[in-house]
Amino acid sequence: MLIKLTGGKVYDPAHGIDGKIMDIYILDGRIAEKPRDDARIDKEYNLTGQIVMAGAIDMHTHIGGGKVNIARTLLPEDHRMDPVAHTALMRAGCGHVVPSTLTTGYRYAEMGYTAGFEPAVLPMNARQGHLEMGDIPIIDKGGYVMLGNDDLFLRMLAAKKDQNAINDYVAWTMDAAQAIGVKVVNAGGINAFKFNQRMLDLDENNVNYNVTPREVLKTLSRAMYELGVAHPLHVHGQNLGVPGNIITTLNTMAGVEGYPLHLTHIQFHSYGTEGDRKFSSGAAQIAEAINKYPNVSVDVGQIMFGQTVTASGDSMSQHRNSGLATPNKWVCMDIECDNGCGVVPFKYRDQNFVNALQWAIGLEIFLLVEDPWRIFLTTDHPNGAPFTSYPHLIKLLMDKTYRKEVFASINLDAQALSTLASIDREYSLYEIAIMTRAGAAKLVGLHDRGHLGVGGAADITVYSEHADQEIMFAKPAYVFKDGELVVKDGNIVKVTWGGTHVVKPDFDRSIEKEISKYFDSFHTMKMEHSKVSKGEIEGDGRGKLLVHEAKGRREKTA
Repeated sequence: MLIKLTGGKVYDPAHGIDGKIMDIYILDGRIAEKPRDDARIDKEYNLTGQIVMAGAIDMHTHIGGGKVNIARTLLPEDHRMDPVAHTALMRAGCGHVVPSTLTTGYRYAEMGYTAGFEPAVLPMNARQGHLEMGDIPIIDKGGYVMLGNDDLFLRMLAAKKDQNAINDYVAWTMDAAQAIGVKVVNAGGINAFKFNQRMLDLDENNVNYNVTPREVLKTLSRAMYELGVAHPLHVHGQNLGVPGNIITTLNTMAGVEGYPLHLTHIQFHSYGTEGDRKFSSGAAQIAEAINKYPNVSVDVGQIMFGQTVTASGDSMSQHRNSGLATPNKWVCMDIECDNGCGVVPFKYRDQNFVNALQWAIGLEIFLLVEDPWRIFLTTDHPNGAPFTSYPHLIKLLMDKTYRKEVFASINLDAQALSTLASIDREYSLYEIAIMTRAGAAKLVGLHDRGHLGVGGAADITVYSEHADQEIMFAKPAYVFKDGELVVKDGNIVKVTWGGTHVVKPDFDRSIEKEISKYFDSFHTMKMEHSKVSKGEIEGDGRGKLLVHEAKGRREKTA
């Protein structure tokens, strides 16, 4: 079937296209060359006066796995408040801060998103994560597998295993968990918490292994580089939410010796200790460092005011924050004494000094980082806010007058400690397209997504121009997923099933002897049982495995 999108204003940063009036052709789910003049067009859409972008990509969103399910179970009141009715097209769902799987897919697609990546897949629980993500309709999925706190990795580091052995273990874990990247949460600190260490700074030893977080980060960032995985090591830093953690964050950027590094939800790691309350913005210093280090990228983890729930693999941090739970209930759990999570409901308030300053810090970082290819729009869903708040966040970035009006309404003490009102930058549509499409696809390693070039997947979002950017980005005129029209005027018109993006780095299979022996000695399952097969992802016919190439670089640094 040949589809023509006629006369839209195209924003495609991957090809340097900034608001050019163009026609786009779709053939068999892919973007195609202009056909011969006598070719028959099966369907044409007149997009005159409308904005055309690739489908949006959320490169950090908690949408599958144990912690998300626990959060859903913990908040039945959230589901009762926001039900989604069963229709002839859509199945029933519910939830606002942590929607059910079906509702997650519907709401992402209704905003113009065509892919979302779960940033915390536990190796021992990867099967559940994929089963949940496989139940999310329309959008593509993928996961970053968690390493850096597991016992076997820390044993290998403590035993001074060579880098190639570490690389083999990392690649094996990615392969077994069907992952597209690797995530480190509080490097070595989650493990240290089990030995009653309540904090672990960058150069502090884990008491059981005598290994520091800096060693973990250097080793794993090098492994990702040498294995040729496109997405850099995805790092949730030390001391999340702690005043003064800006020092740790700056040292982390400098401490990986130039290897690519992605720092996630950077807002939560950008706090100083100035002022009477010993809590201040470190946004200017963080942005300056990001601008300085071309190997560093970040997503912001913007908080938005209102009720949400924090769900994180950082059980040390979540235990520390449990006294702030709103409503007053929380969970910390562990699987196989290897990985775990903490779930703490939270309500961000605009008249609360700390919350208001956190909101301002995130926006300051967005506006002070110069390169939109290295900063990404996230709320760390649901930790900072539900992903459905993205259109409002985009308006804050694009409309300085509106941003300053909101800023003038927040806690006065927070206003006094923020420079937000003096920042006049406004994001352009081209920069929004970089941050939510082209840049995100490049960072994650999706060569055929995030752009509108010939041969790319026909994941396309069309917006009706509107002076209010929140209205514009909340309800697209059309969304195409793999060339099929799935959304019209902000409403689902067809339910499809996306794929699961993975990377398969090469590794020496002999590493399985050591891993299998470890499983037999310390785990309640066999090594083979921990592996997620291709058939488990594709078996019900609703998903497919989309394998991306890893280009090994061992010879450069070995």
